[in-house]
Amino acid sequence: MNVIVFASRKGGSGKSMLTAHVAALASKRASCLLIDADPQASITLWHKLRGCGADPALRSGTRGVADIVKAAKREHEWAFVDTPPNMSAVVVDAIRAATLVIIPARLAVFDLAAIKETIELARSNRVPYAVVINAAPARRDNAEAPFVTESREVISRLDIPVWAGQITNRADYGYALGAGKGVTEFDPRSQAAAEVVALWSAIDRSVKAIHGLYRSAGAMHRVAA
Repeated sequence: MNVIVFASRKGGSGKSMLTAHVAALASKRASCLLIDADPQASITLWHKLRGCGADPALRSGTRGVADIVKAAKREHEWAFVDTPPNMSAVVVDAIRAATLVIIPARLAVFDLAAIKETIELARSNRVPYAVVINAAPARRDNAEAPFVTESREVISRLDIPVWAGQITNRADYGYALGAGKGVTEFDPRSQAAAEVVALWSAIDRSVKAIHGLYRSAGAMHRVAA
């Protein structure tokens, strides 16, 4: 089973949002499991809005993730884990169980500083990881905002892999969650949906590269050294 962990010490970085939207899309294509390891339980609330029996299946991981992953390996192809905004034992457990760690970051000094701790944890456990820029200004004429480009360059200079795309600050993301949907379900033709499809494709390519099924040139992750 491929385990995608969304982690960052900084609250409000977008972990729960990305977990929900990516998992909703992936569940249309494969058997998926959601693991809510955050005591704030945002993913659990969103799942309730989807209705009884809705995909993907949900488990609580506030007491640990590894045992849940082990028990679900034969049943599900993918697991998506939302984690609390700290470096607690639950976060460590989740990262150790991960195939790939996705680190959302908003374009602020505090977010860029906070991602370093998560990256150090991934590196120490030799788990592949990548940063995803979240809540970015919209592109104009298909060019990203100068602040996004500058932040991307800063992160890259720290020898940290960054997804080539971005998640833009769009109302559709919030509207979809409030309706108990992923944005690809809420409005499949929207720009927000296109961004999530692109992110999911990058995650899928990275996981295939990690397993040696895809050349790493098209993947966004880096294997922790």
